Amino acid sequence: METKESKLSFEAALTQLEATVETMESGDVPLADLLAKFEQGTKLLKVCESRLKDAELKIEQLKKQKDGVSFTKFETTAES
Repeated sequence: METKESKLSFEAALTQLEATVETMESGDVPLADLLAKFEQGTKLLKVCESRLKDAELKIEQLKKQKDGVSFTKFETTAES
């Protein structure tokens, strides 16, 4: 089942995630709302991670194409 978050682009999810974090950091959020914001932020983070992984895979696929471009492993900052 698709959620509204899963339909967002990377940029839209990141913008919403940043706004959610900013709201949470303000200190003016009741505990129940804070928990809901945390849950929403977690979902948005997963969307961002998924979009980045998809982009990485697409880059790898493009580099593997038969047009003479050689395959080079895409390095992430976590691997460095």
